[in-house]
Amino acid sequence: MSHKSDLQADPDVHFGTLANGMRFAIMRNVTPPGQVSVRFRISSGSLQENDDQQGLAHFLEHMAFKGSTNVAEGEMIRILQRKGLAFGRDINGHTYYDETVYFLNLPQGDADTISTGLMLMRETASELTLDAGAFDRERGVILSEERLRDTPQYRAALEIMNSLLAGKRATMRAPIGKADIISNAPVALVRDYYRANYRPDRATLIVVGDIDPAAMETEIRQRFGDWKAVDPAPTKPDLVTLVTKGKSADLIVVPGGMTSVQVAWTRLYDAAPDTFAKRRIKLIEDLGLMVLQRRLSTIASKADAPFISAGIGSQDLLDSAHVVLIAANSEPDKWQAALTTIDQEQRRIQEFGVGQAELDREILGYRSFLQAAAAGAATRTTTGIASALAGSVDDNQVFTSPAEDLSLFETMTNGVRAVEVNQALQRAFSGNGPQVVLQTAQSPEGGADAVRQVYDASNAVAVSAPSGAADVAWPYTHFGEPGAVVEGGTVEDLGLTMVRFSNGVRLTVKPTKLRANEVLVREDIGRGRLGLPKDRSAPIWASRAVAWSGVKAMDYQDIQKALTATIVSIDFSVGDSSFRFNGRTRTEYLATQLQLMAAYTSDPAYRPEAFKRVQQVYLS
Repeated sequence: MSHKSDLQADPDVHFGTLANGMRFAIMRNVTPPGQVSVRFRISSGSLQENDDQQGLAHFLEHMAFKGSTNVAEGEMIRILQRKGLAFGRDINGHTYYDETVYFLNLPQGDADTISTGLMLMRETASELTLDAGAFDRERGVILSEERLRDTPQYRAALEIMNSLLAGKRATMRAPIGKADIISNAPVALVRDYYRANYRPDRATLIVVGDIDPAAMETEIRQRFGDWKAVDPAPTKPDLVTLVTKGKSADLIVVPGGMTSVQVAWTRLYDAAPDTFAKRRIKLIEDLGLMVLQRRLSTIASKADAPFISAGIGSQDLLDSAHVVLIAANSEPDKWQAALTTIDQEQRRIQEFGVGQAELDREILGYRSFLQAAAAGAATRTTTGIASALAGSVDDNQVFTSPAEDLSLFETMTNGVRAVEVNQALQRAFSGNGPQVVLQTAQSPEGGADAVRQVYDASNAVAVSAPSGAADVAWPYTHFGEPGAVVEGGTVEDLGLTMVRFSNGVRLTVKPTKLRANEVLVREDIGRGRLGLPKDRSAPIWASRAVAWSGVKAMDYQDIQKALTATIVSIDFSVGDSSFRFNGRTRTEYLATQLQLMAAYTSDPAYRPEAFKRVQQVYLS
């Protein structure tokens, strides 16, 4: 929904702006039939709080369901429950740094239910009572939510963000706020925040579902046209410029937390509008990072890997900085090896670049993903589209259709060479950094100095060019003579075809129109939990290692490589009465999906390193 863009917004979405500045997006979508999703987004969150209001943006979100001009306290939830909605699942809200979003998922989208939903959003916009008694009653709920959220992972994530955005306003403004302010703030402070920040020019209403868009627009104009901001617009908070940082090493000790190391680079946030050129720059950088991700995942899958898992990505953090981050989770005593490996793989790709074959492989995989999204566009779910629209407003992105995303991708990647991606990687690993952070349950001897020494020692090791990995072909295309059908028939009322082959295998086929071109395959084999020994506990928790082990002829990474151009998947689980393989594919790749399942069933491998990896994931 950003302005001044050369990108084409999804033509199926109807966008508009009221005279008061409130924006809206309406889309008719009938998956599933009869349902409607409403999102009411205010572009204001914890960053807009004054020093004495920290936590009150989130507090206000809770008060939205606690009484307003036309709906008594406690009545709003009852009205919606009578319409079949459940609080939490269908009625909820969230507060973040830069937004507050209210959502309603209406299981029955009849005119009366939709009108009720819009009426409640209109009440939230400017009519909340913010009663002192209700406010006091809610304090305990907010404080208990703060205690629940205060996990080791949350503390670590907050500290990591604060170290990346040193000196930025965001580091002082976690949405959960400050306990002493939540406990003691007078209700007047919440009323001040509400009047200042809930204003039509900061609001977007999104309605998606089984509706008539023209009638919906008329109703939105009638309900929201009279909303006016009372107070003058507050000054935009100064997000403060990034502190310039060279090489740095930090230590975050989180008792009870897991062990991880990360290296990050930050550069200035680019606030320019969403355009073709800007998206292409991001895509070229992402493709380079995807090659590095693939290399790191391959290392993680090997025996005696230095880390359990490693991830790399880039994102714009809260309109404050562009961050490129490589992180690895490791066993507590292996952080040195993990840090050394991610440092050297990062320098290897920076010095020697990506190979054209590696790049082509990522383009192929990404294209498959976008093709699947475009083919399934007509059967996207209403809640999914509503959330995606809200997200596009948050990121100030043009909401493009899946078909357009695929078309843009083809244009952007046409003839792209490794040399251009390698230039993008040089930029990715520039700016403020490298910023190294070790997160651990207990400090190593020497503290942050120990982290710096390990990183410096690794830096001193020269890296060599990657060895070009050979291409692998998928060998499982033939499984002997086809079986003969010995009995079979259709079950008319269920639309099923059921057959039994001469070897005893049974097959059930059911065509559906639920998802365009999507095929779900499930294989049940054996007796599951019933067949396991009764006298000792079975390590069912390790079932992920079955898929991760691959098959006799190739490991999991090579399977991924061999099947890059297809869309297939494999997942293994233990049910009560069977072991189960699940797969999801597209009509044109069904044969490959069945080959993949047959290979896992008839030629299985169990690699100890896959088991060890699952074990470490659980332990950490």
